[in-house]
Amino acid sequence: MSTAQAGAPTRATDAGTATGAVATTPAGGMRAVGLDIGGTKTHGVVVGDDGTVLAQVRRSTEPGAEGVVATAARVFEDLGRATGSPLTCSVGVGVPGLVDVERGMLRHAVNLGVNGDDLPLRDLLAARLGVPVVVENDVNAAALAARALVAADDVVYLSVGTGLAAGLVIDGRLRRGEHGAAGEIGHLPIDPAGAACGCGQFGCLETVASGRALAKAWPTVDGPPAAALFAAAADGDPGAVAVRDRFCWGVACAVRALGLTIDPECIVLGGGVAEVGEPLRVEVVRQLRALGEGSAFLASLGLADRLSMVPQHYPVAAVGAALVAAG
Repeated sequence: MSTAQAGAPTRATDAGTATGAVATTPAGGMRAVGLDIGGTKTHGVVVGDDGTVLAQVRRSTEPGAEGVVATAARVFEDLGRATGSPLTCSVGVGVPGLVDVERGMLRHAVNLGVNGDDLPLRDLLAARLGVPVVVENDVNAAALAARALVAADDVVYLSVGTGLAAGLVIDGRLRRGEHGAAGEIGHLPIDPAGAACGCGQFGCLETVASGRALAKAWPTVDGPPAAALFAAAADGDPGAVAVRDRFCWGVACAVRALGLTIDPECIVLGGGVAEVGEPLRVEVVRQLRALGEGSAFLASLGLADRLSMVPQHYPVAAVGAALVAAG
């Protein structure tokens, strides 16, 4: 399934900017607000009753607990100005790290400068914003939006961003796991002699197939490393081709592992690196087919045919957060 085949039930009205510019679409029928809080940016959306994205805002994320809350409050206020009226609907928040959904607690969100003890993020945000708040892991939230994109009940969303992780929707329900670690595919070791991973293991998938790994293998000061790498590979640079192929092999290995353990109906690629678009899907499909050349069993699973991508510039994590809030 290609990106075009996936379809999108929502329509982004504007890409927004990192400095806080907003879209200004009429806000009738507001359903929920979604905030995707990342280590570098916080992306907020207002989603209507029909799934349409009515407004978007991006702002740089301030680190630390107070910085995260303050940034979220500014994005929320900007969204209210964009829609022309105060926002009174529920807010869903997607954040990296381990999330206790029942208690609204966040811990080990290193990229946000939140370490150690539980942070009562839900309660802090609810007090600051004055509306009900639900907190969820960002990749899990994105998986809900990915499920809506492909209209299936068994969906894996594979986020290829700074790190590598998956959100699992099984029989229409999120699978978080006993410790909230379900889908941490990036920390599956594939090479015991490989590079050290931030998790303390060696040779994890994330050391091969992540934005961090790609930037290390193909450093550039001219735009996003993934875009630069794929452009150089398309121009025939043999070094770029080698780096691209190893990276896409790693992503294909992640898809294979998810296919063999979850066997989902659809696997959807997203995350910052996926902004490369169709060239990434094509190369991952090629690697998947190569993995199946020596195994009739693996080839029979048709993993390449189950693979699609989030449409470029679609705010999947923020929309997913809004779906979390809407229930």
